[in-house]
Amino acid sequence: MRRVFLCLLLACGLGAVVVPAAHAAPVVVAAAADLKFALGEIAANYEKESGQAVQLAFGSSGNFARQIPQGAPFDLFLSADEDYVLKLAAQGFLRDEGALYAIGRIALLVPHGSKLKADGELKDLVAAVADGRVQRFAIANPEHAPYGRAARAALQRVGVWEALRGRLVLGENVAQAAQFATSGSTQGGIVAWSLARSPEVAKLGESALLPADWHPPLRQRMALTRKAGADAQRFYDYLQQPAARAVFERHGFTLPAR
Repeated sequence: MRRVFLCLLLACGLGAVVVPAAHAAPVVVAAAADLKFALGEIAANYEKESGQAVQLAFGSSGNFARQIPQGAPFDLFLSADEDYVLKLAAQGFLRDEGALYAIGRIALLVPHGSKLKADGELKDLVAAVADGRVQRFAIANPEHAPYGRAARAALQRVGVWEALRGRLVLGENVAQAAQFATSGSTQGGIVAWSLARSPEVAKLGESALLPADWHPPLRQRMALTRKAGADAQRFYDYLQQPAARAVFERHGFTLPAR
């Protein structure tokens, strides 16, 4: 059942990175899409140090929060919105309320050649919406993606949300929104800063960090599921150690106080 469920997740486009194992079953992790590069690096480092495999499935936090009560075979859930973790913990689907591991940020991302400027105050976006330079604009779906809700709040802050609603291209998660923002089919988008500043994405466009107070804080929390064993506990503990925290910080996350 575990293998079948993971195959279904991959078929739905959530994506996965597998760190191969030398021994033992992998620790299976459901991770918010903004963690694609940071957590991939941390998991690879952990495998080298411990020999324990970690299998990462990336997607929207809201979708994972619905799958866990349905029996999804995850050992650990890293959400981009702590409310999902707190709710699942209260319902008894997680071992406890877990730990806050990072604070996320959002950024404007525009592809090379766009008529839109990478402006951290969104002044050019406001002008471009008014003069018609923006026909399509990408964000993650606010219905289930925390970074989509943060993007919506930022657009509301500068007064262009209503004008842009009919021009939005919604990603299933923030990683897909970043793909849309740099594909050339949109003039840009608002995505996770951790993705926008990564070398893999930065080569495709330009980005500008948006003010942290333009949206509710992206408090990112993780917790072990009820089925998690000792191997998952060890990886969970590793994620709170200085080496892992340094990787999160290097990828653009703010670290919570210890």
